[in-house]
Amino acid sequence: MRFRDRREAGRELAARLRQRQDEGGLPDPVVLALPRGGVAVAAEVAHALDAPLDVLVVRKVGAPFHEEFGVGAMAGDGVPVFDADALRRLGLSESDLAPVVERERAELRRREELYRRGRPAPDLRGRSVIVVDDGLATGSTARAALRALRPQGPGRLLLAAPVGAPEGVALMRAEADEVVCLHEPAAFMAVGQWYEEFDQLTDEDVLEALRQRQA
Repeated sequence: MRFRDRREAGRELAARLRQRQDEGGLPDPVVLALPRGGVAVAAEVAHALDAPLDVLVVRKVGAPFHEEFGVGAMAGDGVPVFDADALRRLGLSESDLAPVVERERAELRRREELYRRGRPAPDLRGRSVIVVDDGLATGSTARAALRALRPQGPGRLLLAAPVGAPEGVALMRAEADEVVCLHEPAAFMAVGQWYEEFDQLTDEDVLEALRQRQA
């Protein structure tokens, strides 16, 4: 199983979620994309559900000596969510990562300001909040997103992705009220391997998707 691109994956995911909506399981929905990759998927979902589309910026917290090695993540105003096992293996403490957290928080704010253009974040109280990404690997960014959203009082908090590692999906079931994942291949190494086209999206791609949905 491979998707041609994120838009095709989004349409397939949207069909599953539309069925849930028709059954009455998603009252008053709002779709939150994890940019950048999740936006193209989420745009199809928001269109199918006739729901507003917004973004929730999540930033990975990397090890000081190897920033690509994620040891945590943060979203919105939420506190960073760290991988305790990874910190222990690397001999790091949360205080060691304070400079990295500060830098990533600044980038998170920059992107939020760029994407929102002065628009306030949506009021999520009592609503069906659907967090969408293009795939779930370890689930670290999704976990940070869900924990940042829970205090905002959504009526139902869902995590949706076209494809995910079985282990990551299982972990997220403890964080979300429901996880919708179309495919959980056992031989999962990276999200991109399940897409024929997996180009990096740009900030302009994100802005265009938001403009189209808000037009």
